[in-house]
Amino acid sequence: MKKKHADRLIVVGGDAAGMSAASQAKRRRPDLEIIVFERSSHTSYSA
Repeated sequence: MKKKHADRLIVVGGDAAGMSAASQAKRRRPDLEIIVFERSSHTSYSA
């Protein structure tokens, strides 16, 4: 039996562009797992 893997999107950078891309992807694919890597302790949320 094959194991089904979840689809994932990995975003490098939590600035406005990265979070906007993650948000758009989640709207189009609600089942998508999104992982964001950000160097600092802050991410953008005003996109």
